[in-house]
Amino acid sequence: MAVAVTALHEREPGRLWPLLGTALTDLCGGEAVVHKLDHWSENEGTVGVDPDAAATELGRLRDSDLALLRTGYPLAAHYTARPDRTPVTAYRAAGSDWPGSPTARLLGDVLDVDHVLGVPLPGSSAPITGCLVYRSGTDFTDDHLAMAERAQPLLAGVERQRQLLEEWRRSLAPAGAPDERAADCALTPRETTVLLLLADALTADAIGRRLGISARTVHKHVENIYRKLGTRDRVGTVLHAQRLGLLPSPGAQGPCAGPS
Repeated sequence: MAVAVTALHEREPGRLWPLLGTALTDLCGGEAVVHKLDHWSENEGTVGVDPDAAATELGRLRDSDLALLRTGYPLAAHYTARPDRTPVTAYRAAGSDWPGSPTARLLGDVLDVDHVLGVPLPGSSAPITGCLVYRSGTDFTDDHLAMAERAQPLLAGVERQRQLLEEWRRSLAPAGAPDERAADCALTPRETTVLLLLADALTADAIGRRLGISARTVHKHVENIYRKLGTRDRVGTVLHAQRLGLLPSPGAQGPCAGPS
């Protein structure tokens, strides 16, 4: 709960996954975590690593070694072959082939770890997105896997939040400083993403499905947005937000105050 609250008040989308990665390693008894959020092949894709020491070590790898890690053996094939997104370890997926595999040997040499736990985002399709958690010694236990499965909805919800914040920032990039304008209006990052979806004319039910929350929670966010912007309905709120520079619009920006 503490991680969820912290994530939903984080204005910098780039900080969300490092925050989750740290929490996930603690929950699952891991020592390091890699997250992948976009198309990830042997030759390209964003690879996020925590802690910093692990990132430094991976940054020293040759291209051929990094390509080996990017293939995601054996978890990529495991999840691609089935719709099930339940967390699983490399040893459980590959059996006795795992310890002697080139990937296992490389991880042992570089990070001094022996085991990998795959935690994909629920509903993700090829390329699979999510996290790989690493640890040394014994394999992850059933309790670790159960905790990882309980964390999956949180990972998915925060990833949706990250995507919307990135989309919102890109849409306002020419005007600059969108975070400052939202803060001036006392809008939380979550309220900002709800405002963005309001501008798409989505219903409360549709917004709830997009964010993974209930329609009732959406209505609460909308009420807060109306109060903070001094508006009374969806259309007036979107138009006023455009004038304030909170949503993309050709109109001028102004101080954060209710409409005249």
